[in-house]
Amino acid sequence: MTQSRPGGAILTVTPNPALDLTWHVPHLQPGESHRVPAGIGRAGGKGLNVARVLHGAGASVLALTTAGGAIGGEFTSELRASGIPFEIVEARAQTRRSIAIADQATGEATVLNEHGGPLTDRETAALLQRCRELSADAAAVGICGSLPPGLDPWLVAELLTAVAATGIPVLVDTSGPALRAAACAGASILKPNLEELREATGCDDVRDGARTLLDDGAKIVVVTLGSDGLWIIDAEGAAVRARLRTPVRGNATGAGDAAVAAILRTVATTGVRLGDADLLAELAGTAVAWSASAVLAPLAGDLSDRTADLLEEVAILDPTPEFS
Repeated sequence: MTQSRPGGAILTVTPNPALDLTWHVPHLQPGESHRVPAGIGRAGGKGLNVARVLHGAGASVLALTTAGGAIGGEFTSELRASGIPFEIVEARAQTRRSIAIADQATGEATVLNEHGGPLTDRETAALLQRCRELSADAAAVGICGSLPPGLDPWLVAELLTAVAATGIPVLVDTSGPALRAAACAGASILKPNLEELREATGCDDVRDGARTLLDDGAKIVVVTLGSDGLWIIDAEGAAVRARLRTPVRGNATGAGDAAVAAILRTVATTGVRLGDADLLAELAGTAVAWSASAVLAPLAGDLSDRTADLLEEVAILDPTPEFS
């Protein structure tokens, strides 16, 4: 069992943040010019979106991230205005941008994500050190998003090992080699989507891919499936599948981050208990409802006012006989 620290804040760590720029268009026509209302800029990246959702939901949260260059200045100014408690590790490289074009006719979003610049060895060491220090008093830790170019994926494992040694629940939402590294380091919870699970494990089947990560050392694996909901499977064979009875339609950017926020808020209070189907059902139901609520919100990091109603619309399925 991994214990939580209810008195502390939830710490989110975003190694490769972005200034998120969003435009809404009545109908996106590729190859054509569009006249649109002013775009909206927000400090983003997975961990910042998670922190924004938690802050909006009234949870105690602290966001640790990096920022650099003129774009980093805009990023920091917006983050300060948001009211989210944060700490910045200054970086030499320019903070990247993420551009989303939301098509109001279809409810779909087209997203362009810049890669971002590398961190220097000194900047990387500073980020890891502050994470270790800040996590000492945290209720739970979420390490979220892509890594800056050139950062060794096994540094995620090193960081996770240091934090997990304190007994704090650690959720990792990343992709590629870093996902496998986090599993091998014994992450409390991993949250890939189906594409990330396939990329990391080579498995097309959700259960086979999750089992690979569990065999590596992860305690719980949450696989998000978009409008099909999600699976949660733990190292003792307990498993739950959940989805909305009627899928919602809207901008799915940030939906997975809202699911992460829901899970972190729960384990910050309960800790991580393996083999507990009731806990998995609670995690699954809240994660599906918050994810769907984010789809109905105009911007990543927000929930709609329908969150409570959506929770009543979640169907909890029990796939344990199939899985075991």
